[in-house]
Amino acid sequence: MNILLVEDNHAIASQISTFLEAKRWNLDFASTGKLGVELALAHRFDVIILDLNLPDIDGLAVCEQIKRQDTANTPILMLTARDAFEDKAKGFGKGADDYLTKPFDLRELALRCEAMKRRPMIHQDVIIQRGKLRLDKKAVNAEWNGESIKLTKTGFVILSKLLDEYPYPVSRSELLKLLWGEEPPESNSLKTHMYELRKATQQVADKALVLTISNIGYKLVELDD
Repeated sequence: MNILLVEDNHAIASQISTFLEAKRWNLDFASTGKLGVELALAHRFDVIILDLNLPDIDGLAVCEQIKRQDTANTPILMLTARDAFEDKAKGFGKGADDYLTKPFDLRELALRCEAMKRRPMIHQDVIIQRGKLRLDKKAVNAEWNGESIKLTKTGFVILSKLLDEYPYPVSRSELLKLLWGEEPPESNSLKTHMYELRKATQQVADKALVLTISNIGYKLVELDD
């Protein structure tokens, strides 16, 4: 999971990062509201953990800016010592998706992040189209410029994930977990499936649609014509 943590208290930020990175999650940090907004809009995150008491911009304003400009509508978890109902109402009013007051249990923080990541999946479109690439998840069918792409079931799952995250890359570890859960095979199975996916898409697109990003994973080429 990719997390953006906007927190100016270094002790709290260190506790959170140590706990979440032990779960093999990736964390980016911002100690100011301005940097938090910049990072949130420049990169793709699964969840943003946002402290309200920031040194430059109030967290409520940061939340409002991100929700107004972030086309991915990334879930935001507000983290604060303000526990009055009125404070929570203001937070949700500015677009917060969840609210956790200090002090908190790091295990609860992780559970809330996992729950927030799952929420957008409920509302995913059945049919997704980018340029000439079209996926019908219900029919399990992929097309390029109207021509069907012959994919295996695993190839369709991978292509669907890459299209969901487009234009951002998907890490190798994330694909392994998506396909095989917590016990991925020790062989080069993923590499084999990626080869077959590239071959199948290139047969109809006359170009490689999947790129390997060194030390990261895979992503789709530019699709918007």
